[in-house]
Amino acid sequence: MTGRLRLGVNIDHVATVRNARGGAHPEPLRAAQIAAGAGADGITAHLREDRRHITDRDIEQLMAEIALPLNLEMAATDEMLAIALRHRPHAACIVPERRQERTTEGGLDAKGNRDTLRPIVSRLADAGIRVSLFVEATPAQVEAAVALAVPVVEFHTGRYAHSDAANREVELRRIADMAALAAKNGIEPHAGHGLTFDNVQPVAAIPQIAELNIGHFLIGEAIFTGLSGSIARMRALMDEAR
Repeated sequence: MTGRLRLGVNIDHVATVRNARGGAHPEPLRAAQIAAGAGADGITAHLREDRRHITDRDIEQLMAEIALPLNLEMAATDEMLAIALRHRPHAACIVPERRQERTTEGGLDAKGNRDTLRPIVSRLADAGIRVSLFVEATPAQVEAAVALAVPVVEFHTGRYAHSDAANREVELRRIADMAALAAKNGIEPHAGHGLTFDNVQPVAAIPQIAELNIGHFLIGEAIFTGLSGSIARMRALMDEAR
C-alpha cells in the first residue's frame, strides 16, 4: 500500500477559537479552503453532541462549499446517524465521546460495542458513506472491524505521541503491526491524534497507512506560521517519510 500518504486536516479548533468569543470568526470554512490550497487531501470535522466547536451550520457550509472530501467524525448515536444520513459526507469516522473529556481520549471499543455499531455501520454504508472506526491499535479492535465489515480503521496514535523515548518504539511497532494486520484483512489503515512535526515521520513511514488526520497541532502552529505554512510543512515531512 506504499504510495502518496493522504493528509486530512481537522478544523475543529478553528471553531474552538471562534466559539470562545462568539460571532462568526475565524471561520472553519475559510480554514478548509486554505487547507485545500496548502496540500490537504481532505477535511475532518467532529460534530460533538455538545457542539463545543463544530456546529451543524459548519457542516452544512462545508458540504456545500468545499471540493475536498469531508470526513465527519461522529459518535454512535441516533442523532449523529440522522445528521450523517442527511448530509452524506464522503466518510464518517465513528469515535468515542464523553462530555467531560477535553478531547477524544483513546479509541472506540468496537469489540465491546459490536452490536450497537453494526446497524449504524450498515446504514451509513447503505447511504454510500465510507465508514471508519477510530480504534486503538490492538488485534481485538482490528478483528471487530473485520467482523463489522468496515473499509477503514483509524488508529489512535495518542499513546505513541505522548510516550517517553523508552516506550515510543514499542508503541510505534504496535501501530505498524496492526496496520499490517488491517491491510491483510482488506481494511485501509489510517492514523491520527497527537501528531506533530517532531513525531509524524515514523508513523508516516509505515507503508500500509494510507492517511493521517491531524488537527490541533496544525491549528496551534498556524498562530506562528500561518495555516498554509503549517500544513505545507506537515505535507513535506509526510512526503519525505515516504
